[in-house]
Amino acid sequence: MKTRVTELLGVEKPIIQGGMAWVAESHLAAAVSNAGGFGIIGAANAPAEVVRNYIREAKEMTDKPFGVNIMLMSPYAADIAQVVVEEKVSAVTTGAGSPEQYMEQWKAANIKVIPVVASVALAKRMERCGADAVVAEGTESGGHIGQATTMTLVPQVVDAVSVPVIAAGGIADGRGMAAAFMLGAEAVQIGTRFCVADECQIHENYKQRILKAKDIDSEVTGRSHGHPVRGLRNKMTREYLKLEAEGASFEQLENLTLGGLRKAVVEGDVDNGSVLAGQIAGMITKRQSCQEIVDEILIQAEKLLKVN
Repeated sequence: MKTRVTELLGVEKPIIQGGMAWVAESHLAAAVSNAGGFGIIGAANAPAEVVRNYIREAKEMTDKPFGVNIMLMSPYAADIAQVVVEEKVSAVTTGAGSPEQYMEQWKAANIKVIPVVASVALAKRMERCGADAVVAEGTESGGHIGQATTMTLVPQVVDAVSVPVIAAGGIADGRGMAAAFMLGAEAVQIGTRFCVADECQIHENYKQRILKAKDIDSEVTGRSHGHPVRGLRNKMTREYLKLEAEGASFEQLENLTLGGLRKAVVEGDVDNGSVLAGQIAGMITKRQSCQEIVDEILIQAEKLLKVN
């Protein structure tokens, strides 16, 4: 399946792994790239030298292209922006802000820039400032989310920009990929399914929580203060939503989730931590290698897309 995205990134298969905070490190990114997709290291709030080490580790595990996701609200964003240049990373995806101030240095280093967008307006702005492609991410995805669904967002972004569009949010198999392509996307970004990949280094409890998730287990916290986050329901989300309904302040709610993702991913506390996952989690029921995941999705999508 050759598309403008596979050509842009120099990969065989138009499947991109989401740059999930605390989850997407060197082992996962390298494994996805080795499988023919495009692996991404999630920088999150990590210091620049930690990200540099991840990049160097990934290079030892793969000779294929991979990228780094930079959360632009991170206090280390400027330093990481320089590290990806120094380490000759092939592409960056960005979230939580606009990458415009870094565009010149990345372009000079021939780094492909692919911002994650949740609206047509932001997609058009990113194209104007030189983005090579955009990830149109629907509200079905895990973590920080926008309002529009993937089904409605992707075709509107496709119609609004001339750069390639990558669909994200609610995609975990070939059916979702085929649907995204029918909407005009030229690749898909997948996060939650890769959480249960054999090569993913997260705590076993986190993987099991996703594997056992039901269709109704997805919960959104933080809508009242304008920073909605999607994860799987647990003791923490119940307490959060109770406080939110009672009108708790942003600071009170933030204190409840402080360090929550690390608590779940590293320590395995899936009751009190943040188990970020998309609405698609209920469909994910088996453990596989990254190679098996990529191949299975692609074979199913190709089969569907060839049906007239």
